[in-house]
Amino acid sequence: MKVDGRCHCGQITYEAEIDPQRVAICHCTDCQMLTGSVYRVSVQAPREKFSLLSGQPKVYVKTADSGTKRAHSFCPDCGTPIYSSAVQDPPTYSLRVGCLRQRAELRPLRQNWCDSALPWAINLGDVPRYNRQ
Repeated sequence: MKVDGRCHCGQITYEAEIDPQRVAICHCTDCQMLTGSVYRVSVQAPREKFSLLSGQPKVYVKTADSGTKRAHSFCPDCGTPIYSSAVQDPPTYSLRVGCLRQRAELRPLRQNWCDSALPWAINLGDVPRYNRQ
C-alpha cells in the first residue's frame, strides 16, 4: 500500500510503500515516553520503499534495556515523531501511523510489550465520548 505523511508543521514530508498487515501497537515504557502518550502505533517500511521528500529530521538515539540503539527521527520545528530506525544502514523505517494521511485505513493487528501497558489504556469502550471538545 502506498502511503504519504508529514509532520504537523509540514516541513517534513515523505512517502512509502508498506504492508498494512504489519501495523502494530507498542506498549513499552520507552514508546510511552517518546510519544507522550500511552502507546505507539507504527508500521514498517523497507528502506528501498521509503522516500524523504522534504525537510531534514532531527535524530535522537536511544539505548534500549537490551543495549540496542535506535534512531528516533522527529521534526526539529514542531517536534512531531516521524519514524525510528537502526542507527546504521537501516533495513526498515518504523513509520508513526499518526503522521500518515491514510491512518484511518491502518488498523493495528497486533500489540507488543503488553506487560507494560497501562491497564486503563486497553479498553476505552466505557469512557464517555464527545464529537468535539
